[in-house]
Amino acid sequence: MQTKRVPYTFTRSGYFYFSRRVPTDLVNHYRYQRVVQALNTKMPSVAKTRAQMLSAKLDAHWSHMRLAHAELPGRRLLRSGSDALLPVTASAVAQSSIGLKEAVDTYLHLRGAGRSKTFHSAVHRSCGYLIDACGLKQLHEYTRKDALAFRDNLIAKGLAGSSITRIFNTVLAVFNFVISEHALEIKNPFTRVYHDRTAGVSKREPIPVSAIHKMQQLCMEKDDEARWLIALVSDTGLRLAEAVGLLAADIKLETDVPHIVVKPNSLRRLKTNGSERRVPLLGASLWATQRAIANGCLPDKPIFPRYNKGGKANANSASAALNKWIKPYVPAGCTMHSFRHSIRDRLRACGCPTEMVDQIGGWAPDSVGQNYGSGYSLDQMYQSMKAIEL
Repeated sequence: MQTKRVPYTFTRSGYFYFSRRVPTDLVNHYRYQRVVQALNTKMPSVAKTRAQMLSAKLDAHWSHMRLAHAELPGRRLLRSGSDALLPVTASAVAQSSIGLKEAVDTYLHLRGAGRSKTFHSAVHRSCGYLIDACGLKQLHEYTRKDALAFRDNLIAKGLAGSSITRIFNTVLAVFNFVISEHALEIKNPFTRVYHDRTAGVSKREPIPVSAIHKMQQLCMEKDDEARWLIALVSDTGLRLAEAVGLLAADIKLETDVPHIVVKPNSLRRLKTNGSERRVPLLGASLWATQRAIANGCLPDKPIFPRYNKGGKANANSASAALNKWIKPYVPAGCTMHSFRHSIRDRLRACGCPTEMVDQIGGWAPDSVGQNYGSGYSLDQMYQSMKAIEL
């Protein structure tokens, strides 16, 4: 929203941003027609001072640009090759940039608001790897050579291809966001850096049905919060974070088809927009939710309070504890996430249509056509899942 009380600014989420159109005679020197930069303040008085300073700097810079490109008297009389002797203004070579540390702070301040500690840790960790490999610099000082050295450094650490991809994507996101936010005239050197994404990546195997059945029986014998969580995931294929962050209000037991509603809440976000869905409850998952609700939690409270201390779902803590418990009962390399692979195999084995499998698991569709219509009904999904009940 453009503000009148503070010239050359607009506000977004309460914060002031500097914005000024590039003069028509200089627009060909810019990638965008407007210079936009975060002022990192919600106070009008501070924003006004900072905006005036930026505006004055731009006026001076544009004056230098006009002088640098003006026709020099007598230029046509110079000998061939003498153009190299003409003075180059400082503004022609200086890069308006910020340091990597400031870039990380800006990114986390604007994009990390309301995000989990894991998100913040991943950004700090990834950019820390970059500093270790190439040093702490201004953004414009990082080159393609640095990007390649960064890749080689990560490979030398023995990281799997998937881990390198995540780290590069995080660094890319920080650079792209800050370059856009501050209208920096620099290129991102970390774009399209090749590495083998499959290197060191082991395929996750599904858990055999016999092992799932045995664990479900043990869960019912143990009958505690951790086992309810395992049982719930075993017959729904939920992502562990989705299950950990369920509220009592998300459990619908008093309907024709008992089900859970997977949607974002104050405890956790969802991985993708397509992850929002309804999943029928039956077998061990129905038993688990009934036991959790009977434990006496209020509608706006999590059904697994052990893993939601501090108002945030702690899927990492749950993963470590539950993986340790299931380890003796599953093949080597299987984890809690392997239940998600198993549910797909189990549905596939009973002839469940691929589109329905994707809808149950919250997987992204393979084609545009799959996004058309309302999808399968809850009752249709229940009938298919009934076929895999143990």
